[in-house]
Amino acid sequence: MSNAALSSEVARRRTFAIISHPDAGKTTLTEKFLLYAGAIEAAGAVKARRSARAATSDWMGMEQQRGISITSAALRFEFQDVIFNLLDTPGHRDFSEDTYRVLAAADCAVMVLDAAKGVEPQTLKLFDVCRARGIPLVSFINKFDRPGLSPLELLDNIDSKIGLTPVPVTWPVGIPGDFKGVIDRRTGDFYRYDKTVHGATIAPEMVMTHEQAALKGGDDYITAREEIELLDAVGSGFDSKPFLAGETTPVFFGSAVSNFGVRLLLEAMIEIGPPPVPRVDQDGVPRSLDSPFSAFVFKVQANMDPNHRDRIAFFRVCSGRFDRGMTAVHGRTGRPYSLKYAHQMFGQERETVDEAYPGDIIGVVNATDLGIGDSLYVEVPVAFPAIPSFAPEHFMVARNKDSGRYKQFRRGIQQLDEEGVIQVLRHPDRGDQDLILAAVGPMQFEVAQYRLAEEFGSPIELSPTNYNIARRTDEAGRDALRSMWQAEVFTRSDGDLLALFPSRFQLERFQADHPGVTLERIVAGVDE
Repeated sequence: MSNAALSSEVARRRTFAIISHPDAGKTTLTEKFLLYAGAIEAAGAVKARRSARAATSDWMGMEQQRGISITSAALRFEFQDVIFNLLDTPGHRDFSEDTYRVLAAADCAVMVLDAAKGVEPQTLKLFDVCRARGIPLVSFINKFDRPGLSPLELLDNIDSKIGLTPVPVTWPVGIPGDFKGVIDRRTGDFYRYDKTVHGATIAPEMVMTHEQAALKGGDDYITAREEIELLDAVGSGFDSKPFLAGETTPVFFGSAVSNFGVRLLLEAMIEIGPPPVPRVDQDGVPRSLDSPFSAFVFKVQANMDPNHRDRIAFFRVCSGRFDRGMTAVHGRTGRPYSLKYAHQMFGQERETVDEAYPGDIIGVVNATDLGIGDSLYVEVPVAFPAIPSFAPEHFMVARNKDSGRYKQFRRGIQQLDEEGVIQVLRHPDRGDQDLILAAVGPMQFEVAQYRLAEEFGSPIELSPTNYNIARRTDEAGRDALRSMWQAEVFTRSDGDLLALFPSRFQLERFQADHPGVTLERIVAGVDE
């Protein structure tokens, strides 16, 4: 394939994640993107299987029951000749390492904010991950058709909370709860807001020029135009350079449930969303897009199809062209790896993929040998930076309730650990008898308990521990901690030693008595 042809395909790709606080409307916005792209005919109904009424990206039974996103889903769709790879991250209050990992595959992120609440703690945590990875951020102010903060208050909130300069691309006409539409600052056109029945179908749009809106828009339109003139006067216009540098965030206003502002946002992702760029290897050297095929695994997921009990490894193509059936080298083992059973994902729907290009997300079925962070390559060896693990904050003892299901218990625990649902900690003297499950958020214990019972047929009993703080240590730290009865050192599945403490008081006391002992904490992939 010629370099020009490859460059043309890369330019058509947009790979982005959606992040938000619970109930900000992330899953709704995801489905409306699919609606406008023609990937679904009505919100909640997949074209291929119209009887599937659950949210397209929420495939797990527990997600469908609760109406929340628990795992990160990969969705591929096409809009205006551009191929989107959408990574839908969990939005509930307790997120897992899977959320962090999936952001490693994104080139850009859309931050969904509730107009009544602005930037919330969960959104801030996810933004910290984006900032650590240098991921540009687009902001969508959702639910502007309901009472909420004024647009200027929301801009101040973004600026003060996350430190990015907000740059409005669209500007609302009317106040929250009395929403009349938006003005596109790039063209000056006024898009009038009209509700649709349950937002199930594409909303008809009434577009007026400035001259037309000046005659019919009323006082709210005049006020909005005056506010835009003030924004223009202070130079608050979109510039791609500071956006890509992570200094500004373009802001859009709308209502995902009513489909308003969705098309403008989707079209903006074509215009301003970055296409794939060369990824750096573990030595900091960029791997050019036209280099031979390479990819890295950022997510594994078991039992997406309960009928087959399979295991899928998701990888992002970083360079070259992928062809179904090709054989790549598995970087960790150095062995050939056949990529025959490769799919593009659409929630639970799968479609065999024959070719793919940088930025595309591919799922390899029954990839039992592939793990998080593994590299795949052809001809020219490459290893991409490791995807880090994070300091857990919650700890429970897990015991298998059915001794006859011990093999299923071990297999399930291993799989959930690999996926990033929980971290598994083992004590050298107790092995699997009293495993410690560690998590970033306590809801992950519910997920683990549910999935072990439903998917692996191994119900477990969870008991609380006294531990509340984890720090990474080494063998010298393990030896020093043997004399401290309040703390213990466990081995994580990746080989790291984690020292667990009941409280910050015990941690600080130990540090004061042993200043030379290694005790590290990692948050969002950045050493504190």
